[in-house]
Amino acid sequence: MNRRPEGVFVAITTPFDESTGEVAPIALRNNARTLLDNGVNGILAAGSTGEAALLSDEEYRSVLSWLRDVVPEDRWLLAGAGRESTRATVLACQTATDEGADAVLVRPPAYYGPTLSAAALVEHFRRIADESPLPVLIYNIPKYTHVALADQILAALGDHPNVIGAKDSSGDLKNFAAYRTAVPRWALFVGSGALLYAALEMGAVGGVLAAACFAAPLALRIAHAFERKDRVAAGAAQETLTPINKEIVSSLGVPGIKAAMDIVGLVGGAVRRPLQDLGSRERQRLAELLRTAGIAARTAAGERVEGGAEVRS
Repeated sequence: MNRRPEGVFVAITTPFDESTGEVAPIALRNNARTLLDNGVNGILAAGSTGEAALLSDEEYRSVLSWLRDVVPEDRWLLAGAGRESTRATVLACQTATDEGADAVLVRPPAYYGPTLSAAALVEHFRRIADESPLPVLIYNIPKYTHVALADQILAALGDHPNVIGAKDSSGDLKNFAAYRTAVPRWALFVGSGALLYAALEMGAVGGVLAAACFAAPLALRIAHAFERKDRVAAGAAQETLTPINKEIVSSLGVPGIKAAMDIVGLVGGAVRRPLQDLGSRERQRLAELLRTAGIAARTAAGERVEGGAEVRS
C-alpha cells in the first residue's frame, strides 16, 4: 500500500469449527466477503476481537493467508502482530509479510508490561519498527494489556519512517486528543464504536471497530455522513451505534460480538476456552437490542436486512 490508511476497518472475529475447535476457514472467508461487500475499508485479523492471544503461530499464519485470498488489493489487511517479546513480535511481523498483509498492529507486552519503563517500551517499538518489513501501527489497549501507552511514548516514535499510525482503544477521548497532539502526522484510529463520531471530529482517520462485525453499515453511515459534512446524520447514526456497542462490545466482549454476528446472519460461533459462550437468555437480549437498532436477523430466504438494505451473505 502506497497510501495512508483511513476509513472503517473491521476487527474481525476468528470462527472455530463446532466439532473440532479448529479455525473454520470457509466461515472466516464468508464473513470477510460479506463485510467487504458492505463497503468497509479494511480488515484487522488476529486482533483482540480475533482471539489472537488464543491462536497458535500456525493458526495466525493460516488466518492471514485465508483472508488475503478474499481481501482485494485496494482494501487493507492489517495483522495483529503484538507478542510478549520484541523478538517474537518481529517474527510475527515477518509472518504477516509472508502472508500478504499490508501493515501490522502492535500492542505492548502484557505479562511484564506493568514493570517496563517508558524508555523500555519506546525501545521495544523502535526495534520492531526498524525490523518489520511492513508499516507499523501502535495499539493502545489497556483493558487487556494493563499497560496504558502515554502520549510521550508515541511522541518519541513520531519521526520513525516505518510507524504510520496508532489505534487507541482506551475509550478515553482525552487520551485520543493527547495522541493527536503528540503525533499529528500519524493516521490515528479509534477502537471504540461508541466514540467514532467524536474521534472523527478530533482528527481520527477512521475506526478499527469490533462493532463493525455485526453493524458495519451503521459504522459506515457515520463515517460517510461525516465525510459529506452531514453532522446531523452522523450524529443520529452514532446515537444508534453507541448503546449497542456499550452493551455488546464493552460489556460482553468477544462472546457478545460472536453472538451478535450469529443473530445478524454471519458466523460468530463458539469462543475458544477459557472464554465462555453466552447463554440463551443473553442472546435473546442481544437480539432485541439489535432489532431496536434496526439491525435484523437473517430472513427465511437467507438474506439479512440492515437499516432497510438487504445484504446477501
